[in-house]
Amino acid sequence: MGYLGVAGNGGIWGMGPFHHNFRRRSNKKRESKPSNSVDSAAAGGYQFPLQQAATSSVLCLTGDTIAQLRHRWVRNKDTLANSGDIKDIITTLSSEHDYIRALRMSSYGFLLYGPGSYAWYQLLDHFMPQKNFQNLTAKVVLNQVVLGPTVIGVIFAWNNLWLGKLSELPDKYKNDALPTLLTGFKFWIPVSILNFGAVPLQARVAFMSISSIFWNFYLSSTMSR
Repeated sequence: MGYLGVAGNGGIWGMGPFHHNFRRRSNKKRESKPSNSVDSAAAGGYQFPLQQAATSSVLCLTGDTIAQLRHRWVRNKDTLANSGDIKDIITTLSSEHDYIRALRMSSYGFLLYGPGSYAWYQLLDHFMPQKNFQNLTAKVVLNQVVLGPTVIGVIFAWNNLWLGKLSELPDKYKNDALPTLLTGFKFWIPVSILNFGAVPLQARVAFMSISSIFWNFYLSSTMSR
């Protein structure tokens, strides 16, 4: 879900820098190498997209951190509201942080979402390289009906694998997959329209990246229910 920028900005489920970086590199390759891009990539061998994976990992970690802080705030809001000591508030919010959960989310971004979305951008750009309304529409639709369900399926499986609860995965899909997918539709489609219609071109990558933090916050909260 989210906007796959035809103009080289925006992002898939908010990961704007992936497509931006890929378009810059692919444009340079087109200028310097007239040969078929797929053949060239195959000849050069696979290279792990480290920058994209690291960016995704940081955004997932940030979203999870916000989710954990919010959970502790809600749980202790009466005490925190009456506390006038900032140090006590910070101590309470930072205590009992689930570092395994944080590692689970950040590793998902680094190992799965970052490289996977990067490959998805490559695929769509290969088949729809032109910058026009038709391709934009097709990419947005494909993001919603293909990538969205795939991302949800993978992150639910990754979470339950870490928890040793793969046997409970069908129930997780049954109870949470569709609501999460629909929430993604409600969140990313308007965000994409706002990004393309109101945000200046030079700020689109940053806008979508910041938006992805809120989405990762939602995913982390859903995973931990």
